[in-house]
Amino acid sequence: MNEFDLIQRLTSSLPTNQSVVTGPGDDCAVLDLGLPDRLLLFKTDAVVQGVHFTAETDPEKIGSKALARCLSDIAAMAGTPNSALITLGLPREYDPAFVEKIYSGMSRMAKRYDVAIVGGETTTNPGGILISIAVLGTVARGKAVLRSGAKPGDALFVTGELGDSIAGKHLDFEPRLAEARWLADNFSLHSMIDLSDGLAGDLRHIVKASGVAAELHSASIPISRSARLAAKAEGSAKSPLLAALTDGEDFELLFTVASRDAVPLVDAWKKQFPKTKLTCVGKIVAGEGVTIRSEKGVLNLSAHGYEHFS
Repeated sequence: MNEFDLIQRLTSSLPTNQSVVTGPGDDCAVLDLGLPDRLLLFKTDAVVQGVHFTAETDPEKIGSKALARCLSDIAAMAGTPNSALITLGLPREYDPAFVEKIYSGMSRMAKRYDVAIVGGETTTNPGGILISIAVLGTVARGKAVLRSGAKPGDALFVTGELGDSIAGKHLDFEPRLAEARWLADNFSLHSMIDLSDGLAGDLRHIVKASGVAAELHSASIPISRSARLAAKAEGSAKSPLLAALTDGEDFELLFTVASRDAVPLVDAWKKQFPKTKLTCVGKIVAGEGVTIRSEKGVLNLSAHGYEHFS
């Protein structure tokens, strides 16, 4: 049973109440606690030694990554983060200076985005360092962008470049908070997700939630230089395209808009964010699943993104 099968099994009958606008199955929970102009966003995420980092990883980058992952999910809903709680699991014998540096990196990321760290929990974890972060944010009513709104005919866009995780981007990235809010304020976004598990996997979340299909154009996918160089390394069996589709932890935005908005969006983006790429990588169509168009024609996309337990 892979990660997503397990999530489906565990969340299918969870309790709810009247405050829940959007529960399990999106980047954040969306809650209505009666604020006149805002909804609350609630998100938790974890990084684990041996999975997301190693004992040799720069501890400040560990802390920065741990918080930035949650902030990227807030961005995927076009929200603004507000505060965070930190749960820290440590082996019985740990280096206090190493842990302090983790918190230093986390604090710098929090200050950059005006996020208050308001408490948390510490515990022992014999398996190594574990950092779980819960973030609270807000989004203006009517502006939250879900995974479930994609429509046939939509253009499919991605920010930045893909496949850079191999070069360390997963430890040193900026969540696309400003870009997401600008998009939501200026265009009618139909759906959005952040790319944590890879384009091939995260796009499947959008099409499944929206009840549609998607067609990617292989020649349009913005493959990073790092992925291209890694593919040339002696003994590499992974193509640059496959790396861009499956490596994960790019933390870019993948979103859909009506096709009529595509050209105005690209023009406005170039003026607002001239240093950041924005690429139309395909379209939403009727049906199920994901296909990819190349010089060989249109084929079912067999590649998947990163999955725990697989």
